[in-house]
Amino acid sequence: MGTVVDFRSGRSAPAAIAGEGLTHVELTWVEKKIEHWIRFGSITLEKILDRRRRIVSFRPDDIFAFVRWAANDCDTIVSRVDIVRAVAEGEAHQTLPFVRPGGDILLTAQGWPKVERVLHTIDSIAQLGVDPGAVSPDHWRHVHNRMTVGQAPRTYTLDLHRAYLLRRRVQP
Repeated sequence: MGTVVDFRSGRSAPAAIAGEGLTHVELTWVEKKIEHWIRFGSITLEKILDRRRRIVSFRPDDIFAFVRWAANDCDTIVSRVDIVRAVAEGEAHQTLPFVRPGGDILLTAQGWPKVERVLHTIDSIAQLGVDPGAVSPDHWRHVHNRMTVGQAPRTYTLDLHRAYLLRRRVQP
């Protein structure tokens, strides 16, 4: 059955994932074969299915990075990162493997060179002291669009972050 951990209260109990309206992401870790992980994001609930699989859940409007990597005996077959905004129940969304019901996909990159650039972008934002999950969704879309056309994205700065936070405070 698994154990559910509620990160708000710190309590755990055997149960199915509770909390309707959450976005659930299935993570798998089979060393050097299949590795799915969350690079950043504020996990609300976690359900451990077995040694290799767990389900993590996010509240609506939380932003998280979901990294997927898989290989066979000869080579890497999947290398991908998606930065996703968790959606509210009934809100329009895109589907994404291992993410239920789906989400607002802000950025997607496939192939190790592009995935590596996204991971470096995430690291540079974290070095500013800014949680990458608190970054403007528009910035992640900008990074996606620039990478798609082969151009370097603008660097996220503390001034851009402050402007985003102020804009959020005055928007209805």
